[in-house]
Amino acid sequence: MKEEVSESSIRLKEMIEKAIEDHKITRDEYDKILHIATEDGYIDKHEQALLSQLQQMIEDRLVKFVI
Repeated sequence: MKEEVSESSIRLKEMIEKAIEDHKITRDEYDKILHIATEDGYIDKHEQALLSQLQQMIEDRLVKFVI
């Protein structure tokens, strides 16, 4: 049985893809990403995978925090 992708997962993916394309993320964008992921009180598998991917890219400095 295939799990349905939530609306918040789609919005989260769009924001993370923008950060990846720009190679940068602001604190405000990061906070919005976390808000989207947690707004329904549950982080599903898709959201967790997206957050993990973003975090790894930040740690690898492929995406940088900007002020």
